[in-house]
Amino acid sequence: MNVISAIKAYIVKMTSESEPGMKILLMDKETTSVISMVYGQSEIQQKEVFLLERIDSPNFANSTGLRYLKCLVFVRPTQQNITALCNELRNPKYGAYYIYFSNIIAKADIKILAEHDEHEVVKEVQELYMDYLAVNPHLFSIGLSTCFLNLNWNPSALQRTVQGIISVLLSLKKCPVIRYQANSNVCKDLGTRIDEIISKESSLFAFSQSNNSLLLILDRRDDPITPLLNQWTYQAMVHELLTINNNRVNLSDINGIPKELSEVVLSVEQDTFYAKNIFMNYGEIGTNIKELMDQFQAKAKSHQKIESIADMKSFVESYPQFKKLSGNVTKHVTVVGELNTMVNKFNLLDMSEVEQELASQNNDHYSHLQSVKKLLNNEKIRDIDATKLVMLYALRYQNHNNNDLTGLIDLLKRRGITARFLKNIVNIIEYAGSHARQSDLFNVENAVKITKRFIKGLSGVDNVYTQHKPLLHETLEDLVKGRLRDHLYPYLGGHGSGRQQDIIVFIVGGATYEESLTVHSINRNNPNFNILLGGTTVHNSASFLQEVDQATKNVPRKHTRTIRNIQFD
Repeated sequence: MNVISAIKAYIVKMTSESEPGMKILLMDKETTSVISMVYGQSEIQQKEVFLLERIDSPNFANSTGLRYLKCLVFVRPTQQNITALCNELRNPKYGAYYIYFSNIIAKADIKILAEHDEHEVVKEVQELYMDYLAVNPHLFSIGLSTCFLNLNWNPSALQRTVQGIISVLLSLKKCPVIRYQANSNVCKDLGTRIDEIISKESSLFAFSQSNNSLLLILDRRDDPITPLLNQWTYQAMVHELLTINNNRVNLSDINGIPKELSEVVLSVEQDTFYAKNIFMNYGEIGTNIKELMDQFQAKAKSHQKIESIADMKSFVESYPQFKKLSGNVTKHVTVVGELNTMVNKFNLLDMSEVEQELASQNNDHYSHLQSVKKLLNNEKIRDIDATKLVMLYALRYQNHNNNDLTGLIDLLKRRGITARFLKNIVNIIEYAGSHARQSDLFNVENAVKITKRFIKGLSGVDNVYTQHKPLLHETLEDLVKGRLRDHLYPYLGGHGSGRQQDIIVFIVGGATYEESLTVHSINRNNPNFNILLGGTTVHNSASFLQEVDQATKNVPRKHTRTIRNIQFD
């Protein structure tokens, strides 16, 4: 189950089925993102695609078009797009239209399009199930920044998520049994809606070996710890400190960054160094960057001496690869250099060590409290990091007899922390306090087995700073060993039969790159299983706190009434 391969196969099908010749590719905002996640613009142009246009762009509406070009249309089956297509077919700009919808299209909408095709320019209409973002081969996202409203589904987000998951299932040819987190209404609602569509569209889901796959739906609220932690593997670290948005990282706010590096692309499909290093830890990345630079310098040195026609021919033939290597070196040195600057400037090593102790070590309330207080008095620690530290403490020791959350909030106030940050502490407890969690997130029995390991050089970052394992790790370990309890993760509509080896895990409220690493590791260690991870989005701590804020905006303070010293606007 490789979502990038599934998307790329559909794109090849879409660009090769029409008659030979130059084509225009007409997309909407969301399908543009779908394609750009797996193909660069130069790659898509190699498939005889002359021009990329947006159907929702005013420039397209006002353009004249070229009748000798064929138009490939790839859009979501929304009413807005159907209306735009009808307007286009009334006065066609191009000689032929091949229309591909990213999901199931209603027969009534097909009929409407046919009625507007008075010039008979539509040559084909197909469904190609690409209604999601393929992030890594085993990771997908629906692309929703938030999905909750008053701790329940935002109705439009529920509909979009159902469509996205249905598209994933159809693109991978899976008709799964469904299990969901028992204490979560949002998980059950999502599973029920997906099950209804599978039943309604049974002919589309008539795959062989249909009982061999499982869709497991989980709730982000069961593990609020993972999205709050600083990260130390390449992809996760870049997302936490710099933010990855549809494979793009904006560096324009960094002093001294040249214009060509103001935005860089980090794609496992277009960048072999990135693909090899996304799960490497901070120390290993430094070593591997050095090797990449040595490789580049060796090639550069060999090209300095061009004395003959043969030398020139050899250089020109290798120039595209040379230029690509040069760009990769510059890009990754810049990114890693900025990560290094932020780690040192904001004392992230000290910060992360205390985070990891709170998230992973056995219960030692006094020691943890003193560690948090010490960092709150450190001026180099950012306000957001100080606030997250108190949030972790609040989640860990919410019900502890000697809980000193009030004292920690007072320390934050002395730092001049804004009311918005202070509200995050209340919000996180209302969102995912002990009342909301099904699992024993701070499992003392497991935690005492952890032996604190000290750093041995920079490469040891994967020790003390990566002790934490997401709750998903334990859930998947139980699942592959057949120990996942039915009463905690019931089957929708009864019991499943047999043991499913193709497993799609979907997290309502967003997945993380740390959980993507967990899935990668479990896949590697369990070759008989094939696990795919998805989420409404892929969070870093900033986007997660936005999700929490949105989810609790109008929620009464049922579980934080004892916190008296936070003022609300």
